[in-house]
Amino acid sequence: MSPTLKQPCPCGTGKRYELCCSRWHHGSEYCQAPDAEQLMRSRYCAFVLRLPQYLVDTWHPSTRPTELELDDRFTKWIGLQIHHAHQHDDTHAEVSFTARYKENGKAGRLHEVSRFIKEQTQWFYVDGQFPE
Repeated sequence: MSPTLKQPCPCGTGKRYELCCSRWHHGSEYCQAPDAEQLMRSRYCAFVLRLPQYLVDTWHPSTRPTELELDDRFTKWIGLQIHHAHQHDDTHAEVSFTARYKENGKAGRLHEVSRFIKEQTQWFYVDGQFPE
């Protein structure tokens, strides 16, 4: 299910996977997305590609689940739209997004406003709220 490095990245930037989220998922820049929006995109991509270790490693320890299982054989992630990304200061940011998916053939949307924190050189996902 993984895209080749030359295919478009699932996060929706239009860039090839090798020039986009792959560098955050693998290699020397592992988990070092430069800002909260890029981290959000790479985390969405990790859900699409089923990379649970990346999701755990980019989840802030204060809210990180003890286990993360991505057994979503019936869920297919089909698109990401970033509504806004706002960096409040050097270490706090939020990203509002909608992720589209199909579950058992039925379309759905997940709208979340996610909070991020930067510690030393790494951004982490903290938590999210689901606006009505």
